[in-house]
Amino acid sequence: MSKAHRGAGIRDQVRNGRGDCPLCKRTAIKVGYEKDFDGKKVKICKQCNAAVANGNMKEAIAAL
Repeated sequence: MSKAHRGAGIRDQVRNGRGDCPLCKRTAIKVGYEKDFDGKKVKICKQCNAAVANGNMKEAIAAL
């Protein structure tokens, strides 16, 4: 099976979808998950998206 189309959905984004996650403060990580915190939309990484879904990261969310 060809692997030519993997990541094709993020190739058109700025820096191929990479940036800084505002919750965990990691740099040069893929930030493809857009969440709405108190009316403020932020893009977060995959690991933080899972942590928010499980109810963790409450203090990091409050700091936004």
